[in-house]
Amino acid sequence: MKLSLGPLAYYWPRQSVLDFYAAVAEAPVDVVYLGETVCSRRHELRADDWIEIAEMLAAAGKEAILSTLPLIEAEADLRLVRRLAAQDRFRVEANDMGAVRQLAQRGGGLPFVAGSSLAVYSARTLALLAREGASRWVSPPELSAGALARLVAEAPPGVETEVLAHGRLPLAWSARCFTARHHGLQKDSCEYRCLGVADGLALKTREGEPFLTVNGTQTQSAGVHTLLAELPSLEAAGVDVVRVMPQGEGTLDVLAAFREAIDGRQAPSAAFASIASKLPGSPCNGFWHGRPGADYVQGGA
Repeated sequence: MKLSLGPLAYYWPRQSVLDFYAAVAEAPVDVVYLGETVCSRRHELRADDWIEIAEMLAAAGKEAILSTLPLIEAEADLRLVRRLAAQDRFRVEANDMGAVRQLAQRGGGLPFVAGSSLAVYSARTLALLAREGASRWVSPPELSAGALARLVAEAPPGVETEVLAHGRLPLAWSARCFTARHHGLQKDSCEYRCLGVADGLALKTREGEPFLTVNGTQTQSAGVHTLLAELPSLEAAGVDVVRVMPQGEGTLDVLAAFREAIDGRQAPSAAFASIASKLPGSPCNGFWHGRPGADYVQGGA
């Protein structure tokens, strides 16, 4: 299996992002996704900056892929999609059907990756995306092992399957900014309050229990979805690529643990034990086992 690093979901300062990807260039990861995938108001880095980072990572032997927004709301958002679709150096991860259309219409260009926000739950949908040019799809994280295996078995030939294997679950995107609302602000005058919040804002119930994570216009799980200990079942389901999402601290350690387990140098359960203390939330893997997503099934039992 290949190991990928998903796009950065949080709004980090520009230099922090540049330093992070300079370190990723030396990390044991095969594929790196780049770009803004949450809010179009985040402008620490622009399209040309992401492409420059992609060039740097490609020179380091990584496959760099440019990701689009999952919620296109304005002409400026669409211009960015057109900009990414027009370049022919790097594949694009389409996270919106508008992006799929732009990539399909460019004709003779690179194949694209169908992002998880496209919500592929059937072989017919996957076949449609493959006809439009998708060469890889990222499964919705709520699919169980059994449901995913059935979809993989019916997937068009040559289409790779990628699974979110570590990171907070992306539950929803909205036109409303919840971080701005938390600070008593409107979205259009948010004062960029997301900037520098490394792992989002924790939201608890009235009883003080972890509930959700607020990340601008995105709602995430409170727990960290992790399938590191489930690598054998991922391989049995026919998964080609496992994805790790960036977190405020410890991302490189997580990537190293996955690489050790994928390459057979460490048992998956032992690899998970080595990074358990570095998770920014409690572990969860319920969806993979057909249970509520917040559940955690110990040791893949």
